[in-house]
Amino acid sequence: MNRLQIGDPAPEFALADQEGNTLKLSGFQGKKLLLYFYPKADTPGCTKQACQIRDARAELEELGVDALGISPDKPGAQKKFDGKYGLGFPLLSDPDHVVARSYGA
Repeated sequence: MNRLQIGDPAPEFALADQEGNTLKLSGFQGKKLLLYFYPKADTPGCTKQACQIRDARAELEELGVDALGISPDKPGAQKKFDGKYGLGFPLLSDPDHVVARSYGA
């Protein structure tokens, strides 16, 4: 598995979010982005992580940072996870782990 190094370009991706919309990394060009990977929606560790990002949203917005979560869950599971915890940021579906591997996650 390759690891990204400081200064490497971020690998492009196009993934469906919890609403079924396709989001591309290039759509965030020129913006700061918090991109994180998690193994499964609605598990204890992943829920804690997602809720911490949710709770920091105002601070992140002040810094001009958007947040995206990526997991192998299907969009429907992502939507339930978002709805249950009111996450309010895009959760992207990477069922084949292609994007996760390209980032070394």
